[in-house]
Amino acid sequence: MKALVVPELSAKKIAQLEWQDVSKPEPKADEVLIKTVAVGLNPVDYKIIEDGVAAWSFPHTVGLDVAGTIEAVGVNVSKFKVGDRVAGHCDLAKNGTFAEFVLANPLALAKIPDTVSFETAAGSICAGLTAYQALFRKAHLSDEVETIFVSAGAGGVGSMAIQLSKNAGYKVFTTFSTPKVAFAKELGADEVIDYRTENTDARLKELTTGLGVDVIIDTVNDATADVQRLAYNGQLVCVLGLPEKLANTNKALTISDLDLGGAHRSGNPKQVADLGRMMSELLELITTGKVDPHITRVLKPEEIPAGLEDLKNGKVQGKLVARF
Repeated sequence: MKALVVPELSAKKIAQLEWQDVSKPEPKADEVLIKTVAVGLNPVDYKIIEDGVAAWSFPHTVGLDVAGTIEAVGVNVSKFKVGDRVAGHCDLAKNGTFAEFVLANPLALAKIPDTVSFETAAGSICAGLTAYQALFRKAHLSDEVETIFVSAGAGGVGSMAIQLSKNAGYKVFTTFSTPKVAFAKELGADEVIDYRTENTDARLKELTTGLGVDVIIDTVNDATADVQRLAYNGQLVCVLGLPEKLANTNKALTISDLDLGGAHRSGNPKQVADLGRMMSELLELITTGKVDPHITRVLKPEEIPAGLEDLKNGKVQGKLVARF
């Protein structure tokens, strides 16, 4: 089968990826084999190419998100059968999803509803699950929570977090650059701050009458600044990194770290199964039209490296997927 691989340990650039013929894998007792139909492209894909993963052997197939049909099941698998349409987020330590066939842990998968396309499912996985986990697993959405600030709302995680927050009934603030403000409003954000022309701190203080934001979903590793933007008893969910300093805020803050794919490496099957559970819940919201991954381009497989370059260079609004 064809797979997009990091050919050797020293290959740490997107331009060094290669399409190679590799052996079609066979599922072990607790695995399933998926025939790939569509894959989502994510910033984490190029970041781990550049950083590498100690557990990799080479050539290593890259990619984390997959939507497709069950091709074969291991002897211990009862959750799925051959022909089922499934989607899920896979383990970055193992061979990935930019290939014609993918091995996966069935616990992390969800069935795709008949009304949802493979492309839509693939485009909803990493970004959608990250936003979903941030809001519904990490944040404590009590009656006292009224406002949510989502940084970088044009990105995959940000755009999903805005929609999920609005659907849950919260007032949502976000940051965008000038060319993308219309997109922010399409997503439903209540207030859009143009970070290139406005002072984000001053605007958030104005929007909250000086009290600060109740919940912040930090998607850009700006956690240290976000600590100052939070209200008393505020909550910060960090997608990319924890704040450097937290002492002496006098705000009784809650700080949450988020590592979506870390569930695969946790050794805890309940956490892996929660990936599949969240995927099912997210797909249900998509089915009812409450959330949309806003796919802007559907690529051919051979265009995946160029798509990753566009992601790295900030040229993508919404979501990129590739159809096999």
